[in-house]
Amino acid sequence: MSLDHFILKDARPLVDCAMGRKPADMVIRKGIWVCVQSGEFIPDTDIAVVGDRIAYVGPDASHTVGPQTQVIEANGRYLVPGLLDGHMHVESGNLTVTEFVRAVTPRGTTGMFIDPHEIANVFGLKGVRLMVDEAAQQPVHVFTQVPSCVPSAPGMETPGAAITPEDVETAVQWPGIIGLGEVMNFPGVFNSDEKMHAEMSAARAAGKVIGGHYPTPDLGLAFHGYAAGGPSDDHEGTRKEDAAARVRQGMKSMMRYGSAWHDVAEQSKAVTEMGLDPRNFILCTDDSHSATLTYEGHMDRAVRHAIANGIPAMTAVQMATINTAEHFGVSREMGMIAPGRYADVVLTRDLVNFQAEVVIAQGRVLAEQGQWVVELPPSCVPDWALHSVHLPRKLNAADFRLTSPTGRACVTANVIGVIENQAPTRHLRLDLPVQDGEVRASFEKNVAKLALVERHHGTGRVQLGLVHGLGFDQKCAVATTMAHDSHHLIVVGTDDECMAAAVNALAEWGGGQVVVRSGEVIGKLLLPVGGIMSAEPAGQVAAAAATVLEGYRACGCTLNNPNMQVSLLGLVVIPELRISDLGLVDVTQFGFVPVLE
Repeated sequence: MSLDHFILKDARPLVDCAMGRKPADMVIRKGIWVCVQSGEFIPDTDIAVVGDRIAYVGPDASHTVGPQTQVIEANGRYLVPGLLDGHMHVESGNLTVTEFVRAVTPRGTTGMFIDPHEIANVFGLKGVRLMVDEAAQQPVHVFTQVPSCVPSAPGMETPGAAITPEDVETAVQWPGIIGLGEVMNFPGVFNSDEKMHAEMSAARAAGKVIGGHYPTPDLGLAFHGYAAGGPSDDHEGTRKEDAAARVRQGMKSMMRYGSAWHDVAEQSKAVTEMGLDPRNFILCTDDSHSATLTYEGHMDRAVRHAIANGIPAMTAVQMATINTAEHFGVSREMGMIAPGRYADVVLTRDLVNFQAEVVIAQGRVLAEQGQWVVELPPSCVPDWALHSVHLPRKLNAADFRLTSPTGRACVTANVIGVIENQAPTRHLRLDLPVQDGEVRASFEKNVAKLALVERHHGTGRVQLGLVHGLGFDQKCAVATTMAHDSHHLIVVGTDDECMAAAVNALAEWGGGQVVVRSGEVIGKLLLPVGGIMSAEPAGQVAAAAATVLEGYRACGCTLNNPNMQVSLLGLVVIPELRISDLGLVDVTQFGFVPVLE
């Protein structure tokens, strides 16, 4: 799907249908029109469709019905514009584009604005092109943003690949590209970094939206400098003050409700308590685990959650449709039920408890009662995308020994503190005992070992650290090659032998996630595509991922979604403390700190 093809070229067939001179291909009769452009619920509404576009919306479309017209009886159900996800990463579901679409479209999602910076960190621009080409094959709208920060923090980590301003200039001309992906190097923006600003300039010159990523609560000069740099939205706020500040600076506040990032409840108070104009608020998911998609939902889940937190039903739907479309400059083509727009319509009986019963996208019925009624194209993964875990040797327990300065009985450690259901971490300073010259994991203090293993360039370099809050109470380890954003191999654990076994298993499998307890594998998810995705259906991936989550629990971890939390321990652009292949990173200062002081 190119953007050129996306734009309506000739409205005459629509006019002829609306006037009764040409029969409709499809008519939906007698529904409640959720008219997001006016904020009205209009009963007894018919919709007439020609090809993939809406020709007529009104009280009676009988003049458009011909002998071959497909007639769908709404029977008083709500007619909702197809739901749009304004910011998301397909790779976070551990799925290919096709399988992600297969999982979410029956739930009402007919449009996605994806930022494939995960695969870009593994394969560079050719990984992005792989996603763009697959997106073009889908029966729904999948727009792509060119990743802006690969690596996410230059000098702080070693990525598998890099994207340059010249790459951005090239990619923004590709069919299907809608914008520049989230600008995570926020210090680069307010410090006027040449590379960062060159990329944003290339996006502006091409007329593309610039995505934002400002993860710190500091709303002083740094924030104002970031806003002046040009990002037009941001999804990293966690408070109502964050949402308000972004909107006041002319940005869209994207409120995310993914698997582990639950920021809608607090940020929605900017609307429900502060009374701010909801037109500048957008619902998104950011990162959704395959299990969440399979068992709970996608944008339908976000809409339900927003309503449950006091957002009126109409407003919640607007935040998931027209607000998103207007932000990306495509509201003349989608985001509302109106003539000339794509026929993306979801039928549901209840907005508050939103469940898609019929999903129509681009003029075709794609799903009914949660089941696909058309065939999707298969995912075609090239061989080069299946070999991305490169270690020079098998690791052993000694590689995970955290030695202490000589002669000390106790040492102060800089420890990453996990915050449940939030992307930020805490920078903790904990006093830990030294045993036989090393610092070990502590069940009592809820401290586990952490290691990041470089896996892109075959160095096998191991950086050690400590993490608090996982709750492990067994000899265990959990390892993953899904490790935002550099996607090196991260392992957390309480036993060095288990940590080595977990790392070696993933190297052998070509990527994934694994749980090892007392030397035995008790959870396993294979992710052969770049070490971050599977071409299997979401249900199968979710079932395998469930064994990993069960493994966490068997090891004592009770966090809501520890998979997502652990996968972000190497994300060196979100405060406060992270690990990279170069060391322990204080994200508030963008500098390195020692693990042990």
